[in-house]
Amino acid sequence: MTTAFRIILRQLALLATVALAVFMLMKAAPIDPIDAYLGPAIATVGPEQRAQIAADWGLDQPAYQQFLAWAAHILRGDLGFSHAYNVPVAQVLGDRLGPSLALAGLAWLLSGALGCVLGALAALFAGRWPDRVIRLYCYVLAATPTFWLAMIMLMVFAVTLGWAPVCCAGPIGVPPDQVSFAARVHHLMLPLVVLTLFGVAQIALHTRVKLIEVLQSDYVALTRTQGAGALDILLHHGARNAALPAVTAMLASVGEVMGGAILAEQVFAWPGLGRATVAAGMKGDVPLLLAIALLTALVVAAATGLANILYTRIDPRMAAR
Repeated sequence: MTTAFRIILRQLALLATVALAVFMLMKAAPIDPIDAYLGPAIATVGPEQRAQIAADWGLDQPAYQQFLAWAAHILRGDLGFSHAYNVPVAQVLGDRLGPSLALAGLAWLLSGALGCVLGALAALFAGRWPDRVIRLYCYVLAATPTFWLAMIMLMVFAVTLGWAPVCCAGPIGVPPDQVSFAARVHHLMLPLVVLTLFGVAQIALHTRVKLIEVLQSDYVALTRTQGAGALDILLHHGARNAALPAVTAMLASVGEVMGGAILAEQVFAWPGLGRATVAAGMKGDVPLLLAIALLTALVVAAATGLANILYTRIDPRMAAR
């Protein structure tokens, strides 16, 4: 069995475990999906109507049968129906995947680039004040909750200074297909900055450690004796050897960025999968929440699997583990 095949099997097992865990958590939650669906109309609905809704949704079946039925529909490509939005789950994902990709994808790329630059600077000035400042920044940022940072940025730059919109992916009242590109970018900037800052710390610290290991190696010491400058060593030796660990750190941070995006989207009312996740959880929308969890786990598993494959290609010793 090849290493890549073993990695794929592990990721498939992870997806099944995530789906089962989310389903069990939703079943254990105190939220009644029928009550959440009915809302204010709950007082006008009798027991017979509730029983009919439960039968239509399959809630009158045992929990294990509900999960198996959902899994069978997933294998056929049917994601189910969202009771929170009254549309098929596939439509919810299609409408909200684009805004989430724009926000989380750009934040992931920018945080990776900024983290690598800060990590390289910290390694180049290891033990001196630039290194201490960058490490302090990373430690503080790593300990800061995403929603708190988002609210502070919102109050300062949107409410107080008025430099950025308060919410949404476009002007309020304007249909999405009529929002200009400039307006989209303007509304994207503040949540993008928050999510980018959120993802920098781990990559910067990881890059710093790997670069310091390279810069303190014997062959780099030899190049120094031959007259090579610090920048030349960093570009031709440090960056080359630290590139793979930096890329794998970026791939490993995909889950962190996606988790931060859920909170950032909620604070900025960004119409992405993060807000749909919160709505599904609050209304007990099991099909939608399971689909989002499965999609998120699939992306994270793909990123983790790619990182593992890269490591085994570069270091064959990893394949034996």
